[in-house]
Amino acid sequence: MKTKFGSNDLILETGKLAKQANGAITVQYGGTMVLVTACMSREVREGQDWFPLTVECQEKTYAAGRIPGGFFKREGRPSESEILTARLIDRPIRPLFPKGFLNEVQIMAIVLSSDGENDPDILAVTGASMALSISDIPFNGPVACCRVGRVDSQFILNPTYAQLEVSDLDLVVVANDKGVVMLESKCKELSEEVYLEAVKFGYDNLQCILGLQKEFKKQFGKEKAQIEYKKLDPELQRKVEELAHDKLKEVYKLGTKEEREEAVHLLSKELEAKLTLEGYAALDVKNALVDLERSQVRNKILNENKRIDGRDFTTIRPISCEVSILPRTHGSSLFTRGQTQSLAVTTLGTGEDEQLVEALEGEKYKSFMLHYSFPPFSVGETAPVRGPGRREIGHGALAEKSLLAVMPTKDRFPYTIRVVSEILESNGSSSMATVCAASLSLMDAGVPIKGAVGGVALGLIKEGSKAVILTDITGLEDHFGDMDFKVAGTKEGVCAVQMDLKIDGIDLDLLSKCIYQAKDGRFFVLDRMQETLAQPRLELSTQAPRIDIIKVNPEKIGSLIGPGGKTIKKIIASTGASIDIQDDGSVLVASTDSAKSQAAIAMIKAITDEVEVGRIYTGKVKRIMPFGAFCEIAPGKEGLVHVSEISATFVKNVESVVKIGDEFKVKVIGIDELGRINLSKKQAEDNNQK
Repeated sequence: MKTKFGSNDLILETGKLAKQANGAITVQYGGTMVLVTACMSREVREGQDWFPLTVECQEKTYAAGRIPGGFFKREGRPSESEILTARLIDRPIRPLFPKGFLNEVQIMAIVLSSDGENDPDILAVTGASMALSISDIPFNGPVACCRVGRVDSQFILNPTYAQLEVSDLDLVVVANDKGVVMLESKCKELSEEVYLEAVKFGYDNLQCILGLQKEFKKQFGKEKAQIEYKKLDPELQRKVEELAHDKLKEVYKLGTKEEREEAVHLLSKELEAKLTLEGYAALDVKNALVDLERSQVRNKILNENKRIDGRDFTTIRPISCEVSILPRTHGSSLFTRGQTQSLAVTTLGTGEDEQLVEALEGEKYKSFMLHYSFPPFSVGETAPVRGPGRREIGHGALAEKSLLAVMPTKDRFPYTIRVVSEILESNGSSSMATVCAASLSLMDAGVPIKGAVGGVALGLIKEGSKAVILTDITGLEDHFGDMDFKVAGTKEGVCAVQMDLKIDGIDLDLLSKCIYQAKDGRFFVLDRMQETLAQPRLELSTQAPRIDIIKVNPEKIGSLIGPGGKTIKKIIASTGASIDIQDDGSVLVASTDSAKSQAAIAMIKAITDEVEVGRIYTGKVKRIMPFGAFCEIAPGKEGLVHVSEISATFVKNVESVVKIGDEFKVKVIGIDELGRINLSKKQAEDNNQK
């Protein structure tokens, strides 16, 4: 089954591949094809009280006609791209499973073919919806996904990689019949009006895909399995409410998160001790208390117009900003908003520090990286510390794309830039705190970004037709709320948006209110940031390397590198400078010591510049003849110091004055018609004396 969807047909097919899965489908767009499968466990694990959904994405290199690199020549652990695609699939489908459904579900998306033009990620999202819809797995779908670009002020549906390179928008929209389910985007400082137009453009174009999925399900869908959903005993819920209702109200009058969490923990243990004696499971008692908490928090907001910490719906918690707090780093900042705190550190490097990214569309280099770290102590917990998890990779990617719009071009600022955000405390939107801290850290390092970038997270409490939007949500409001809506940008416009829901969609009118409420919050945050540091520092940190750019004749690059890199390695070893040679003849010389940079530049120019009559070089004696000494003034360039030009006094025996390996200043006094260079040691000495 197929339909026109942008510049290509979207083709759905089932019944041919992976027939033992509960649901399997291939989605093809152009020459890109993704196989998506959905499988469900037959039984619920004993003691299971949460929905175990896992999503995996695999980008096989055979899809692009390549063999993997490395010793093993096969795919290994998931790449960042695969993890981000898996998250893109997970986020819109997770809220659409029935409440109380606890069977394990696994979604797998395998990229079978890649045409190098169309990104498979949006196909994988639609494929996951379709695989679930035609399977016997309970699922309240379908959803559909598209990408929106904008070139020359015109929206493009499902732009290619090449079109995205010149687009000022990269927006992923996921929608269903009830509205928008998820947003993921990066922009180049777009206005809120243009952004909302782009969302509507994507939403409108998804309606045909939703219709196609419904028709496909009618033809090929299985009957849904009879599942026993986990439900709490109403009598247990009544008893928990009776015992804990008033106590919870007192708990939520406590001033800090730590006090509230400790009080809730003690109350939970008290209820478990009492109600397990009546035959109830401790886990069920705990879950009943969580349900009561959720009801009280939401009721306080919806009906009493109060938040747990006493703020109104638009007030942002106190903000403090500091910069240059670490003495030896290139740039640093500490951003604190309420009980969320990010320490951001900027490091500047050279072209050698760029990250090589092997993707299906080909290899590319990244000169700007943002890494997010979330240690367990940030929420007062203990946990194993291993490599970055999917959440950390996702939050880092969001913060990175928030800053891309303001980063300087490589020709203006030829550094590789890495920012690390250490989350030291967390109680709501650490990713947006990362954006703010990273922006300040970059400016502290002297990176000439176009403007400061700030971010704010909004929440939503919605019951029926009543909806309350909350600016700067806490962890509790995120946990018991219906939405996590993050917007980052400058005073000029939006740079990134990410929206996730726990309900089955919001309409465009409510989305518009969220966008404009986020704008007010973002401007407030930016004002606080600019009180600390209004613009990038004019000078780089003394700890950062200085990069000098010199131009050489591209035909001389071979001589500069030398056989097997011998020449350039020698310059690096003798000066300690870092050297990056580019194909256009640009040579970047970096060092924290100016003298080392200048020494390296002098050696480079000696090799690549044409030999000039009258110029003084450092010569090294290579050969001695009865009539003089041959000196190397640059790799591959030798000249003769005639015996009469060695000294101002008469020299009878050359070897009595100079020896092989001696180094001294020589002056070029002539170049004959055959290109032979004549040098003078005595004239160079005369010049030095003058």
